[in-house]
Amino acid sequence: QVQLVESGGGLVQAGGSLRLSCVASGFTFSRYFMGWFRQVPGKEREFVARISWGGVSTYYADSVKGRFTISRDNAKNTVYLQMSSLKPEDTAVYYCNAVKENYSGTFAWGQGTQVTVSS
Repeated sequence: QVQLVESGGGLVQAGGSLRLSCVASGFTFSRYFMGWFRQVPGKEREFVARISWGGVSTYYADSVKGRFTISRDNAKNTVYLQMSSLKPEDTAVYYCNAVKENYSGTFAWGQGTQVTVSS
């Protein structure tokens, strides 16, 4: 059974930083591109960042490029999202998942972690 458990969210002022973590289980983590997504109430979930199997290749949505950094530790089945220079528009629930070629999620979504950026 696949489980995705996100953590690390919270309330931060604009310009601040947060580091999100996601521990995955129930699938062979190292064989999947992993990514982060976010969702605001009333809107569709959107892609944020993706990292390749070994962590060499990364890709970001234009809205977070230069501010967010995705990384992974295959030994710990964990993917991270370091968020810096946060803006109020980054406020959302953040989710991790294995990423398909069309930048959608592969497995059922976890509970996510709330990030709130105050102005």
